[in-house]
Amino acid sequence: MKKRFLHLFVGCLYILFLASCGNTDEKFISEGVIEYDAKVVDESNPMASLAPNKMIIKFKNNYSAAEMSAGMGLFTTSFISNPEKKSLTQLVKLLNKKFSLVQNEKEIKDENALYAMEIIPTKETKIIAGYNCTKAHVKLKDEYATEFDIYYTNELDIKMPNFTNPYSAIDGVLMEYQLKKFGLEMRFTAKIVKPEEVDDTTFELPTDYKAISQEEMNELFEGLQ
Repeated sequence: MKKRFLHLFVGCLYILFLASCGNTDEKFISEGVIEYDAKVVDESNPMASLAPNKMIIKFKNNYSAAEMSAGMGLFTTSFISNPEKKSLTQLVKLLNKKFSLVQNEKEIKDENALYAMEIIPTKETKIIAGYNCTKAHVKLKDEYATEFDIYYTNELDIKMPNFTNPYSAIDGVLMEYQLKKFGLEMRFTAKIVKPEEVDDTTFELPTDYKAISQEEMNELFEGLQ
């Protein structure tokens, strides 16, 4: 009887072990949604009032689409990363006007060079949105010698997640970081990660958006200040 009970007990432990492994594997998803809290680094920035407080990233098959909105949805901007074409598409919706800008690999690198940095790896870690994240220290090559910490994870199945941003040297999904775009610097912190079916059209350029140049996009954001 005792021997039978021991076999049953060991069997239960084995099942629990397998279940635990299964839950861990579920973290390495290749399709889903990441929700970030967003905060303005400099509250005195003229565009701070238009800054969003949340960013949603949808990802699938290494494609990603980040969307932010402000002013009760009156202003929305999205960034679509295409790893095959190595392009970045920005969509801007302002009231009833819609604009798009598609950047190629060279244009992406040229823009990211404006946010030049030194990334110093560390062995420190912390849990963010349920994921093990590694810390890196960043020193911006700007006039203020700005420094801050970022965190990234290797527990999501996304290849080259940073090829369109200044953190391309980091092979991991950014879970807490800072980024500057159109003169506004924001800090993003992942809050929720969940598996979810993402429609392929999420990563396509809508036909009702007017294509504009980089200069016109810059002027659009300058006009918002």
